[in-house]
Amino acid sequence: MADNQQPILQKDDAQHPLAKLNRLHFWLLVALNIVFLLVGQAAAVILGRFYYEKGGNSKWIATVVQTAAFPLLFIPYLFISSPQTHSEVSNRPSIITVSVVYFVIGVLVAGDNMLYSIGLLYLSASTYSLICATQLVFSAVLSYFLNHQKFTALIMNSVVVLSLSASLLAVNEDSDKPSGVTKSKYVIGFLVTLAASAMYALLLSLMQLSFQKVLKKETFSVVLEMQIYTAIVATAVSTVGLFASGEWKTLHGEMGSFTAGKLAYVMTLVWTAIAWQICSVGVVGLVFVVSSLFSNVISTLSLAFTPIASVMILHDKMNGVKAIAMLMAIWGFSTYIYQNYVDDLKASKAPSAVDDTPNESTSC
Repeated sequence: MADNQQPILQKDDAQHPLAKLNRLHFWLLVALNIVFLLVGQAAAVILGRFYYEKGGNSKWIATVVQTAAFPLLFIPYLFISSPQTHSEVSNRPSIITVSVVYFVIGVLVAGDNMLYSIGLLYLSASTYSLICATQLVFSAVLSYFLNHQKFTALIMNSVVVLSLSASLLAVNEDSDKPSGVTKSKYVIGFLVTLAASAMYALLLSLMQLSFQKVLKKETFSVVLEMQIYTAIVATAVSTVGLFASGEWKTLHGEMGSFTAGKLAYVMTLVWTAIAWQICSVGVVGLVFVVSSLFSNVISTLSLAFTPIASVMILHDKMNGVKAIAMLMAIWGFSTYIYQNYVDDLKASKAPSAVDDTPNESTSC
């Protein structure tokens, strides 16, 4: 086979729905999912900050919208399904076991979304996004202990550089605090966002453990089912929190005082919810089309893309300290991505016998 005819897909299953795509169509599909992920996440963060800037103040409604549009995920789920072999059907875990996994992760997702909502209330979109980059630090540490991943020199470099980047933002006296946010609230926002990043990294490790130890596979359908059912649980928990806290009583008045108008209030929440699910489609789409590793790399890249978009669209202040922090974050992203590339290159050169153990998934 000529070099330019080597298979593009890392999926070796001849029954894979995309196995017959030519190179052009394949890369168009990859590009579409990358756009979904990058634009979805950036739009969701920017709209979330816009909601607060224009008079929104409900942390619970900001939490609900992060998962409320989960029905959109049924569209790709119904049209694209992964074929199941007889052995996969016979080895399927019990409904009770799967339900417990989805419930626990869904509750954690709801808590994590709440922390992110509080962080975005007290921070500018660009500062918030840069602090979120520390999830790579927590991911590296947790993956070492929970998923037995190696702690290489490049990963160590990424951890140190990203930690220093976040530290610069923490001590930045000339920080671009949103109007009405005091220094103490800025510190709270910083710490809460840091905690949210740590919890998100824990969620990623728990999901990976679930795929390896419980679900025993990581196909498109299984990954999408994880997204859908955990989103259902997270939405239910967030909705209970909205009513239990009494914040639902303030929503009508909040809509009336929204400086951009009532229609803008509704559309901001609706499109925030849609943007988060577009991002989810991009994440799962890249897992399906290429690999979980590639999806993780692009997700990492989006952490650098969002602060830049925030500065351009919301006109966030870009002082010297934040500029240095952003450059350091990009350097940390680069070394992390390069380490993933090296790991993937080694995995692709491994003996074909590895393919006979489908329950062992490559770390990403």
